[in-house]
Amino acid sequence: MKNFFPIIILFLFAKIAFATHMRAGEITYEYKSGLTYKITIVTYTFTPSPADRPSYDISWGDGTTSTINRNEKINMPDEISRNTYEGEHTYPGPDTYVISLEDPNRNGGILNIPESVNVPFYIQTILVINPFLGTNSSPVLLNPPIDNGCVGVPFIHNPGAYDINSDSISYKLINCKGEGGLDIPLYSFPFASNSLSINPITGDLLWDSPTIIGEYNVAILIQEWRHGQLIGSITRDMQISITTCNNHPPVIDEINDTCVLAGTLLKFTVKAKDPDIGDVVTLTATGGPLLLTNNPASFQSASHLDSVSSIFSWQTNCDHVKQQPYQMTFRAMDNGTPVHLIDIESVQITIIAPAPENLIATPVGNNIQLTWNQSPCQNAIGYKIYRRNGFYGYVSENCVTGVPAYTGYVQIANVGGVSSTSFTDTNNGIGLVHGIDYCYMIIAYFSDGAESYASNETCTTLIKNIPIITNVSINNTDAINGSVFIAWSKPTVLDTIQIPGPFKYFIYRSPDFLGNNLVLIDSLEGLNDTTFVDTLINTVATPWSYRIELWNNTYNNRYLIGFTQKASSIFLTLTPSDNQLLLKFLPVVPWINDTFIVYRQNFSTLVFDSIGYSYTSEYTDKNLANGTNYCYKIKSIGNYFAPGLIDPIINYSQETCGSPIDQTPPCPPHLFVIPDCEKIENLLVWSNKNDSCANDIISYNIYYSPVEGNGVELIKSINAENDTAFLHQNIMSIAGCYYVTAVDSFLNESIAGNTVCLDIDSCDIYKLPNVFTPNGDGVNDYFIPFPYHFVEKIYLQIFNRWGQIVYTTENPDINWNGKDKFSNLDCSDGVYFYVCDVYEIRLAGLKKRTINGSIHLYRNK
Repeated sequence: MKNFFPIIILFLFAKIAFATHMRAGEITYEYKSGLTYKITIVTYTFTPSPADRPSYDISWGDGTTSTINRNEKINMPDEISRNTYEGEHTYPGPDTYVISLEDPNRNGGILNIPESVNVPFYIQTILVINPFLGTNSSPVLLNPPIDNGCVGVPFIHNPGAYDINSDSISYKLINCKGEGGLDIPLYSFPFASNSLSINPITGDLLWDSPTIIGEYNVAILIQEWRHGQLIGSITRDMQISITTCNNHPPVIDEINDTCVLAGTLLKFTVKAKDPDIGDVVTLTATGGPLLLTNNPASFQSASHLDSVSSIFSWQTNCDHVKQQPYQMTFRAMDNGTPVHLIDIESVQITIIAPAPENLIATPVGNNIQLTWNQSPCQNAIGYKIYRRNGFYGYVSENCVTGVPAYTGYVQIANVGGVSSTSFTDTNNGIGLVHGIDYCYMIIAYFSDGAESYASNETCTTLIKNIPIITNVSINNTDAINGSVFIAWSKPTVLDTIQIPGPFKYFIYRSPDFLGNNLVLIDSLEGLNDTTFVDTLINTVATPWSYRIELWNNTYNNRYLIGFTQKASSIFLTLTPSDNQLLLKFLPVVPWINDTFIVYRQNFSTLVFDSIGYSYTSEYTDKNLANGTNYCYKIKSIGNYFAPGLIDPIINYSQETCGSPIDQTPPCPPHLFVIPDCEKIENLLVWSNKNDSCANDIISYNIYYSPVEGNGVELIKSINAENDTAFLHQNIMSIAGCYYVTAVDSFLNESIAGNTVCLDIDSCDIYKLPNVFTPNGDGVNDYFIPFPYHFVEKIYLQIFNRWGQIVYTTENPDINWNGKDKFSNLDCSDGVYFYVCDVYEIRLAGLKKRTINGSIHLYRNK
């Protein structure tokens, strides 16, 4: 017995010692081959603690666990040890795996983790094995998760994540995790005098500023993204120790993010200064550029009194090109006491490939041949080809890769292989259009999605050796005597030796937009007769499209020289709505129409006057009178963007007429419902702004269903001039769903407004007291419920302490007088138990809710 107390003391000491152990850590992984990955765990522990871990059981996330051994332990200042554990694991197949570690011995005294001595330490890393996304290794974290700060001084930290696969990295603060990977109960972020935040792009954690001395833990979720998909994540649990000091941190001069053309030297000076005279400032750096095997960057750590500087230097090359920027983190630390304070400056550096040079465009028949010099970056995997009609004049802007969409250029092809230096634009096999000024730019692209600067812009047109159609314009609108004017530009480059002539144009027509049913309607002799009027056709009901063929008409040597693209007339349609007409006008032509002028017939002069214009193929004429007939036609203005052709190209549509009519329903009302539990009624109030829909609302329809999910029914129509409110009475319960619609003078009904559903939870629900005194004094003599609403019935059983039933009822008011229901004798004082099934009229219908409890019965007077 004499050894009992020493054993207890030893046990308690061991428990405390083991509970002041784990401070910070993270898990990373490296792809090896096939489905095999190497896992690295790094933890930071209290050096004197007996809770040393020579090995760990790790959960691989596939239902298996393994013991992996520690391969390195480094004792650091401030009694902190850095422990490294490594192991390999082969996974069964593609999937998402959560690799995790749980240690029961988180250190005690962490201010933002209540009773941290009893809270396990948990970290995890997510590994995504997806063959469609390629293999992956997690980022490595270059800066340790143990740091120090001072009360009242902004604290800054950066994990220094570097991803060898060039994936995108994002950061966010999350709750620290405890047992089973769940959020630690009552965990809170460290309190700050201003704010605690992390930059989602750079990973700079800023705590501005600590207010209380002590140790704090925060967790940083570091996520990897590839092609917009999450490919993995690391959860780092880090510890920050805050103390008091009169020191001030050093300050690093701001360094701007930058872009560098691959092959050039990037060089800049990093400077830091300490506001406290006499402090020694040490400048260090971490980042991906320093870890490269091919032409790594250099930065010499430096220390100096008061201020310090050092030069960052990087001779870049094409192997450094990648879509995501490299990040460098520069760290300035003073030698102040009791804490060395720091400042961090994070810099993003993007390495961009040079543009392909000497892009040349050469017309060949109906196609254009492109050639260019091979990219100097041999790690490029191909080229992207872009085209637009007409010269833009784009010159690559600094740090802007690829071809911006605002230039109007559209990608038309990919050419695989860095050594491929030519492409023939056939317009997907249908040939290019004569008369268009085609312009091109190209870029080189890389396996991770990186793109070079854009090439020079080069333009050309097809050789004008065939006719080019320019006009299909309605001369006269009539169902029988309609006419269309057609014109074209003659070829100007003909080999008269090979094609001696004479020449003949053949004119083809089709009653549609696309020329699907072309028939020969006429012909013209010679090259110079380039206009034709097509008559006696219906220009009211259909568009007309045309194609012109040019033939060599030498006797016994007739053959087709070439033909124009198809071109259609403008066909105007009207869609009526309330006080307006929507005009749609669709020509299908090879030239570019950039402006459409809208004409409406004047009622007095019968002349078509211009009323507006559009840059698209639609126009809405508003503020019209319903039922009035309005007539319109359209003039198009366009061009080919090529020399030697008529500019501008003017064409007209047919004339067409129509009347506005109100087919537009009003806007849906917005509903609010205010319940009255005592009166069992609901007040419906709605607002209805119809500026954009209608201004002639005459009534509102109110729809209701007592049960959610059941069909609604119309319960009331209200004159809009009288009210925008309705009191729904004579209902069994306030529970139900409502919506309101608006009806205009043409009986157009709006769509349903917002649906509002009420349940009885906002009212007094059925509850029972836990004591009553049936002693005949007129006060609390009966066991009855508290005030309640919307209960249809109950089934109550009351039991004594031996489980015998003493009272039952289906009456919601109960009214038990304390007598045994079967013997009618007074029940003895004491505790009784009940089970009560309550049937409530709820939004989901009549629903049973079971409540259990106890009753104290007292008769003392």
